[in-house]
Amino acid sequence: MLEGLPPNNAAYRLRLVCDERRARAIVDLIVESFEPAEAAASAFESATGPQGRRDWIVEAYFGFEPDEASLRELVAIAAGEEAAQRVEFRRAEQADWVANSLAGLAPVRAGRFLVHGAHDRARIRPNDVAVEIEAALAFGTGHHGTTRGCLLLLDRALRRRRPRHVIDIGCGTGVLAIAAAKALRRPVAAGDLDPIAVATAAANARLNGVAGWVRPLLARGVARRELRQGGPYDLVLANILARPLRGLAPSVATLTAPCAEAILSGLLESDVAGVLSAWRAQGFFLLDRLTLDGWASLLLYRP
Repeated sequence: MLEGLPPNNAAYRLRLVCDERRARAIVDLIVESFEPAEAAASAFESATGPQGRRDWIVEAYFGFEPDEASLRELVAIAAGEEAAQRVEFRRAEQADWVANSLAGLAPVRAGRFLVHGAHDRARIRPNDVAVEIEAALAFGTGHHGTTRGCLLLLDRALRRRRPRHVIDIGCGTGVLAIAAAKALRRPVAAGDLDPIAVATAAANARLNGVAGWVRPLLARGVARRELRQGGPYDLVLANILARPLRGLAPSVATLTAPCAEAILSGLLESDVAGVLSAWRAQGFFLLDRLTLDGWASLLLYRP
């Protein structure tokens, strides 16, 4: 379970060992309390603890020196005072927070797609569309509910049709663009406003043998001329956040083909109505919906 985007120059870490319920609550509250580029949080299972119990580890990384007292107050709200007192803080190297979070995580299966690290190549089945992701300072490893939700909806969408022109807006590590390119065996446009994400996605595209099909660009939304010239798109992938998804709806709609589909995520349940309203104004209607770990993923259709 990974939530949030990578903090810039992450140099400070919060760490806590607790149970799964408290771990998830803490991560949710941290992500909701900070801007995406300021903090990122993760929760994952550790080795088996006493009496066979599996503890969970919460880790949060910050691009600034955090106010420890304020963070303990946040933890207390989510998990109680006792947990707040056990929180550990330390200064970190410019940390690869995703790598730390992935340490105990298994490959993620989403329909025909399998997202895995180098150490799990042996788990690939003959019919899998395998996407190997190197842990890096960019969001998108497949373990987060939004990424897995998008992959599941992508799998469903590709069983019905084979889109010719695909774009991944806010590509992060490139997992969605790479998955689409490998499944369709054709180019997929991709962009992200974070240069670290762009470099990571390009490296992952090379790792997966699709560098000729996925060439991520540094771009805010679809502002880059190269992305706009790649349209009209009949499949849009956008796993970002609710506010930019609402704001992007008009500009993305101008680049979509008739009968286009869009897979959107990065949404809490409370965000869905506003995002649907913004996209409905551009002629898109809800076709399918998934909720994983409290995060919603939407498949929209433009008739």
